[in-house]
Amino acid sequence: MTPLLDFTPATCPFTSMQLLKGHWQLIAITVVLFLLWNTPFVIPLKILVVFLHELAHAIATVLTGGSVVDLSVSPQQGGHVISRGGNRFITLSAGYLGSLLIGIALLMIALRTKADRTVLALFGCLTLLVTILYVRDWFAILFCAATGLGMLAIARYLSRPINDMVLRVIGLSSIIYVPYDIFDDTIRRSGARSDAYMLAEEFGGPTVFWGGLWLVLSLAAIFCCVRYGLGEKSNLSFREEARN
Repeated sequence: MTPLLDFTPATCPFTSMQLLKGHWQLIAITVVLFLLWNTPFVIPLKILVVFLHELAHAIATVLTGGSVVDLSVSPQQGGHVISRGGNRFITLSAGYLGSLLIGIALLMIALRTKADRTVLALFGCLTLLVTILYVRDWFAILFCAATGLGMLAIARYLSRPINDMVLRVIGLSSIIYVPYDIFDDTIRRSGARSDAYMLAEEFGGPTVFWGGLWLVLSLAAIFCCVRYGLGEKSNLSFREEARN
């Protein structure tokens, strides 16, 4: 009798061994990030993801007809955007989901294109432009300026695989951080004044509803990224670049 479903390795899109062999570098980066997540070593990456969160708010504000007055990040991994106008539903929803999409886009660019230097340089220029236009307090100015200049230096002086790896690390950090941050800010601490709290105030519904909806959407986006974006292999070859 022929079984209705066949889950043998020959018919599965990925076996455990194929996944490990084809993507061991991404798996290693993810494991290292998890192991170091609560240590000082990852704090700059966390602040950078917070910057992406605030940047997503700012971009949504501008795209919906508003203007940005101030953008900031803090050493405590907090941040804010002060804005005028724009579509409040979109701008409030853009922080978590927008920063996740930025992270996924950076990861996909690293995996699927050879535009790593160009993208990292543009990212650095955008960070510096945002710093000049909107950032006002000293820590945020120093952090954003150093980050933007660092990206430009890496794009200019280091190899393409290193630029690729930088984009992967930033992208994976956002992908890891955003769902955790949504859960922590909007579900575990639903009384905190988060984006979901303000959305509930202005448009109704409980905070946990909006946080739960964002969490489901973020996990669905991550699933699609992993399922359809990785391909068979994603490992970088630094030796080939050196020979070239």
